[in-house]
Amino acid sequence: MAIPLLFLLLSISLAPSHAATDCASYKFTNNKTFDKCSTLAHLSASLHWTYNSDGTLSIAFVAPPAAPSGWVAWGINPTATGMIGTQALIAFKQSNGSMAVNTYNITTYKSIQQSPILYEPSNLSSESGSDGNIILFGTLKIGKSVESLNQVYQVGSSVTNGVPDEHAFNTDNLNSKGELVLSGTNFASKEPAPAPSNGRSEAAAPGASSGGNASSPAGGANAAWRSNVSGLWSILVVLLVGCMVRF
Repeated sequence: MAIPLLFLLLSISLAPSHAATDCASYKFTNNKTFDKCSTLAHLSASLHWTYNSDGTLSIAFVAPPAAPSGWVAWGINPTATGMIGTQALIAFKQSNGSMAVNTYNITTYKSIQQSPILYEPSNLSSESGSDGNIILFGTLKIGKSVESLNQVYQVGSSVTNGVPDEHAFNTDNLNSKGELVLSGTNFASKEPAPAPSNGRSEAAAPGASSGGNASSPAGGANAAWRSNVSGLWSILVVLLVGCMVRF
């Protein structure tokens, strides 16, 4: 009976595993599609994106606000890995019930004001999903041949007079940042997206450097699968030797 059991274990262990939530299964009501997506590590958020040949980055950021009357934000920091200096898009429901997306050059942890950003935006829109998420759509002109960028994302619980209020400073809020590796590039080094020279004079505020971990959505899963296979062959050898000794 040892050999059939061994092959049963083998078939189970070699079967690919899937995360409990898969960003690729998310369906947008406007039927938009994107080339890539990442289930982000914090705030129950996900990012869907296409890096276009014209140097623009089209995104859909999906996250539940901290409260029904709250907001969600996604942005690029060209100078650091933290919040200060981020060129952000923030979406929220207005007092009249309609959804809004505004741009913000983040220069403080306190009250923020709507302002132009370094990355020329277009196609900004947002919607409130039946699942409690806010979906933020937008396209930013980041330039061609960019391999990676520093992304920062966030959620808040309230908006006062059209201005997003300060977010919480829980662990998830403080760690909602990281490297976004774009598709279609093959450079040896991974440099943050440069601030484009597009005639705008508003430079991002110098960022206070803070730690951020680079992430590759598929790398961890592949490494874990290879490790499982290696461990499985070790078990296979032990069981086969045992069977030979028995018989």
